[in-house]
Parts: sequence; structure tokens; C-alpha cells
Amino acid sequence: MEEIEYSNVYVIPANYTDSGKIMGGMLEVRNAVETGFLVALVGYPELMLIPMPIKIRIVVMTLTLLPLGVLSMMGIDGDSLFQYASHMIRYAANRRKLHFRRVGYRYDAGQLKKKRPKKKKTAKKGKHTRTERTGRKKTGAQAENKAGEA
Repeated sequence: MEEIEYSNVYVIPANYTDSGKIMGGMLEVRNAVETGFLVALVGYPELMLIPMPIKIRIVVMTLTLLPLGVLSMMGIDGDSLFQYASHMIRYAANRRKLHFRRVGYRYDAGQLKKKRPKKKKTAKKGKHTRTERTGRKKTGAQAENKAGEA
């Protein structure tokens, strides 16, 4: 008898990763919401508060809102605009300065001193019992030793 071979290869549809997106998988929902928020935030003052003729307002809004809307719809490097801004702020707040000593360079004494880390404050002796300070119970040998001293 002949055995029928079964193929375990399946075709993945083109719209497989489009879930959670709008306009046929072109835009993420988060980017669309952020775009609406930013355009309203920037567009309202331009429309209502700037004292200019309507033609100039249209030109100003075209030059500011269209690039802002396109940029926030696309996002930067796969992230939404606010995610990217939060990454940049977090990087600026937590960055470290790395410095390696140069070979053959003579540093003066002020440059070679290492900064000591701040010490943690310790509890004063006498105010608390051992169990309150360390959070551990005394062992049987410690309790006997204490009783033998008294």
C-alpha cells in the first residue's frame, strides 16, 4: 500500500500581524489616539487664539499640524511619539558617564581620588533590643549566655 504524505507547512496570511490596528493594518490605535490629542492640543490655539486672517491661519496650520500629524501617526523607530519621548527622558535621567584611564598619562592627585558612596545611617545602640535591630530571634545559646551573665 502507498502511504499518503501530509504537508505540515501552512501559509501565513498577509494580515496576520494586523490585529489591533486600524485602516487595514496601517496605523496602530495608540498612534492614532496620540495624533488626535496632539493635533487638538496644537491646533486649538492656532485656530482660536492667534489674531490673523483666515488664509494665514490655514497656511500656519498646514505648516505645523500636517507634519506633526504625519510624524505622530508613523511614530519613531517602531514606538509612538510619547513612548519615544519617555525613552529619551529616561535615558537622559539615568545615563552614566564612563571614563577609562589613559595608559601613560599622569593624572594629578585630585583626579585620582575616588568618591566614596554615602553611608547608610545605623540605629543607635541601647535604644532597641537585638531582635528589633536585626529582626532575628536569639538562638538558644545566645539566650543561655545572656542568662549566665546576669
